[in-house]
Amino acid sequence: MANNVGSSSNRRPKLSASAMAIRYAGIGAATLCMAGAFAYAGGWLSPGRLTQERIVSGFEATQGKHVGFRRNHAKGLCATGWFDSSGAATSVSKAALFAPGRVPVVGRFAFAGGMPYVPDAPGTVRSLALQFKPPGAQEWRTAMINLPVFPFSTVQAFYEQMMLSVPDPATGKPDPEKMKAFAAAHPDFVAAGAIFGGRVISSGFANTAYNGLDTFRFVDGAGASRPVRWSAVPIQPIVSAGKQRGMDPNYLFDDLIAEVAKHPVQWKMVATIGKPEDPERPDKIWPADRQQVEMGIVTLDKLSSEDDGPCVDINFDPTVLPAGIETSGDAIPSARSAAYSRSFTLRERERGAKPPSAITRQDVAAGGNP
Repeated sequence: MANNVGSSSNRRPKLSASAMAIRYAGIGAATLCMAGAFAYAGGWLSPGRLTQERIVSGFEATQGKHVGFRRNHAKGLCATGWFDSSGAATSVSKAALFAPGRVPVVGRFAFAGGMPYVPDAPGTVRSLALQFKPPGAQEWRTAMINLPVFPFSTVQAFYEQMMLSVPDPATGKPDPEKMKAFAAAHPDFVAAGAIFGGRVISSGFANTAYNGLDTFRFVDGAGASRPVRWSAVPIQPIVSAGKQRGMDPNYLFDDLIAEVAKHPVQWKMVATIGKPEDPERPDKIWPADRQQVEMGIVTLDKLSSEDDGPCVDINFDPTVLPAGIETSGDAIPSARSAAYSRSFTLRERERGAKPPSAITRQDVAAGGNP
């Protein structure tokens, strides 16, 4: 952790076997889950090259267009709670929310990828997005996933790999030779795959560690700036994932609902402080001996469906930062910001046509799996 530290079958769109195979390819296998982990692209590149519109269209081309839903991290559940700051981060950041005390939090648990009714599976990339909103002070938004590293250093590489999932018209399947050629041209992508293969996948959302991956900068009261990455480390005991349970397509969400119904779930927010020589690229891991600061504890004690939950209107833009936290030379957050904005605009336009979410108000009220 050193540097990262109810059934909905009656409303789920019908897909052909070939379409399901193509769409699952985007998030079901480890290497393609990586591409769906974040919308790491946007309109910050020069005109005529990549734009946020092309990136969002790429998600729709590979995983379908689902009206009213986020174009990535489409299947999710809202959460609310609070952040108890330890005060320890005040030594490295002047952000007001790090002063000792309690700050309201709105969160969102989700699966990576653009399919809002995808059946829960242990290997699908999980995410936790958080909005810290201290009264009378600037808010902080962050979106984290359960991968230790992101396998792309540039938006172009991300987009190229994602589009390899688009089926060949002649076969109805993605072209494996093109994927081989991409891997040969991007050794860091292959290296990341090896790291993913050795990671421990936990049994549920509540005992998962989530990593920010991108490099930001903490600025203290004297103006000193330090590179930083952060993670949410579960206080709940980590248990390895078992086999996928086929009878309940929402079983991981139902497990989370049942757990929160019994007691709040908590994570330590841990900042890893880098050194000047540490790479800002999200595809590079920092050395294990870097200083870590326990910023405080996030507690989530209430869940709600996205059909009417408090996270629906939040765009978890990673560049929404308070004074004391800044972006770095890592350009990916700005790219994510642009793509998230495009996704938000689309789903706002489509709100009246959106079907029910996979996890409904009735599912949450039922209390999840016993």
